[in-house]
Amino acid sequence: MTAERSLTEAEKLAEARLGGIALRREQMAVVANIYRAASAVRQHLENSVLREADLTWTAFVVLWVVWIWGESETRHVAEEAGISKGTLTGVARTLESRGLVARADHPTDGRLVLLDLTPEGRALMERVFPAFNEEEAFVTGALSDEECASTAEGLRRVVLQVQEHGEERRRSLLNGQAPAPRRSGRRPKQD
Repeated sequence: MTAERSLTEAEKLAEARLGGIALRREQMAVVANIYRAASAVRQHLENSVLREADLTWTAFVVLWVVWIWGESETRHVAEEAGISKGTLTGVARTLESRGLVARADHPTDGRLVLLDLTPEGRALMERVFPAFNEEEAFVTGALSDEECASTAEGLRRVVLQVQEHGEERRRSLLNGQAPAPRRSGRRPKQD
């Protein structure tokens, strides 16, 4: 954030705007700061280590997933990376054109596609990840090792809460209805 729009100022403005509304402020602060932290860390890493490797955040995450899990079906890579299968298709094509991943047909189900790192992809991850980890240490530098462990555990519990109970909660909020399809943000043209 710029000096004119600091985190502290944003928190004060939110409190002024929401002061009269009954809210769970501590929980709001946690979710807001998860988003802020994720955005700040992503931007820092994209503009440092990943830029040097000519990788986007999403491309790095796809490489990471395949590096850690090994050859995987594209649907599993997309799920682990937290992206749509359509987004993965574009990212995988780019990584394949750079010689970092290889696509192959599934041996028993021709409808499925597998992704694996090429030797060049493995070499890139072995070179980039130590620098990436140094930046992970940098962005958490204001926290002690104990605070890092506690924060990581708290965030794991947030993720598990959504994974284990999110679908039930969504159904409850939507009165059992399926969620409306996602929109691109564009509205249909009016005749």
